[in-house]
Amino acid sequence: MAGADRQSLMVDFYELTMAAAYHHHGISQRATFELFVRGLPPERSFLIAAGIESALDYLETLRFTDDGIEFLRSQPVFRTVQSSFFDYLKTFRFSGEVHAVPEGTVVFAQEALLRVTAPILEAQIVETYLLSVLHVETLIASKAARVVEAARGRKVLEFGTRRAHGPEAGVRAAKAAYLGGCSATSNVLAGQMYGVPLAGTAAHSWTMIFPSERESFERLLDVFPETAILLIDTYDALEGAATAASLGRKVMGVRLDSGDLGNDSKQVRALLDRRGLKDTKIVASGDLNEFKIKELLDEGAPIDVFGVGTDLATSRDAPALGMVYKLVETNEDGKAEFKAKFSDGKVNFPGRKQVFRFSRNGMFTHDVLACDGESFPEAEPLLEPVLRGGKRLGPRPSIAECRERVRTGLSKLPEIHKRLEPAEAYPVRPSPSLERRLEELRDRHISPPAGKSAQ
Repeated sequence: MAGADRQSLMVDFYELTMAAAYHHHGISQRATFELFVRGLPPERSFLIAAGIESALDYLETLRFTDDGIEFLRSQPVFRTVQSSFFDYLKTFRFSGEVHAVPEGTVVFAQEALLRVTAPILEAQIVETYLLSVLHVETLIASKAARVVEAARGRKVLEFGTRRAHGPEAGVRAAKAAYLGGCSATSNVLAGQMYGVPLAGTAAHSWTMIFPSERESFERLLDVFPETAILLIDTYDALEGAATAASLGRKVMGVRLDSGDLGNDSKQVRALLDRRGLKDTKIVASGDLNEFKIKELLDEGAPIDVFGVGTDLATSRDAPALGMVYKLVETNEDGKAEFKAKFSDGKVNFPGRKQVFRFSRNGMFTHDVLACDGESFPEAEPLLEPVLRGGKRLGPRPSIAECRERVRTGLSKLPEIHKRLEPAEAYPVRPSPSLERRLEELRDRHISPPAGKSAQ
């Protein structure tokens, strides 16, 4: 993980060139940006908002170091920038306010996960990091929630660090996967940093280093008599299971990592039961995802625990979200100016917004995007104030609380919106006031075609 002293340079260069230009021209008005996903990929019907707490940590601690400032000063583009800009960076602190949905909230397209209001220079500089951290954690938490749903109450272990897109991504994936419902991770740093439970077995190399499979099992059980999971398919899964059953020792679990997991797990289960190892768990791994897990369980595979790696840590079927950070409002001398983009396919609603969630009989029915300040007493507003003056407004929620929020939210989402295949879209619609605001702004900025008058 990059240290706090380097986070200020984890930014797209244009954020800093714009910041220098804002400073040069004395542009200091307050600006509001909203971070949201434009549209869900076909493989997703919901998202789990994650990375909120990581974003708040960043905003509270963001500083520019002397080394970082000197590096920026050395860039050819910055030769024409006033020295006062670099003096400004020396004392830079994020002083704005943030509204966000609570970590672990079920969200959908067009709904702000996070809203930043700050002097324009501050709000611009933080764009890249906020997008990056919310993107990766939301992406993986959402994938994990699908995998856990497919496992139907069986444990899912996150094993994907070695295939993640870099070591830092592996740590964030482990944290997000646990938030999304996984029971544990193989990533040790995630355990230390975030309190995620750790899990691991042994590799095929452990088995192969010994003269016999039997000796490898015995030596592992000597060290971990209560917790060892024996990897039984280095040579032959059924022979490995028979060897494990013949040890005359307690075996907490056996793992299958290849082959026909459905058929092999049935045969292994039958063998273990005949030998009196009815409490021994079967762990399955090997290029698993939610679709393969569903297929295995549909065919009655007696698998107790699933280890999921590559497909989870990379969200292989949907590896990116159309997440954006858009200017929606400026305010100078108490006067608000609404902002929106009108280019094809990228129109966004102007002004600060709130998301209202409606329910009936304990189940979510639809959401409404509304202007901030609108009221729907029968609905739950999702965005809450979480940071003001650059400081958190309350204690950090525990990861257990956030996991429970995921579980509760998904239990209230109708099954029709949780299918693994392309599911029916959950209804999200703008309020009439928000639609009017958009059309008024459109009329102001876009001239009608020649020969037609504006309506």
